[in-house]
Amino acid sequence: MKLEDLTGHAGSKKARKRIGRGPGSGHGKTATMGNKGQKARAGAPKGASFEGGQMPLVRRIPKRGFKNPFRKEYAIIKVSDLQAFQGREEVGLKEFLESGLVDKVKDGVKLLGNGDIDFALKVKVHKASQTAIGKIKAQGGEVEVAQQ
Repeated sequence: MKLEDLTGHAGSKKARKRIGRGPGSGHGKTATMGNKGQKARAGAPKGASFEGGQMPLVRRIPKRGFKNPFRKEYAIIKVSDLQAFQGREEVGLKEFLESGLVDKVKDGVKLLGNGDIDFALKVKVHKASQTAIGKIKAQGGEVEVAQQ
């Protein structure tokens, strides 16, 4: 048996439908589009929201609210999450990513005051709440807020 002798199974290769190639093809003249009408014309599909000229649902429903394009979104860390760094003197973005506390930095990291801490720690973040700063300073620690 040679390579050129190999063939596919019967019916495994189906010829593509060649439309609009004359009457001999069996798909000539109207090219499987039927006779006249919107769907027989060039550029036929009217889109998913087209409702035959009726005012589309998307446009009938009132628009609500406002989406601020300049909104900043911060990755959140709580004071209680800092317990994982006991024994360290200083933590920052690199340590948060390595520990898995933050998986996506977004526009920065914000420290919130939920929970408690029972050791001194220097924390570097992009933003921090006054409660969080107070709790860390009460234990002899420090919060460094980096400017972006």
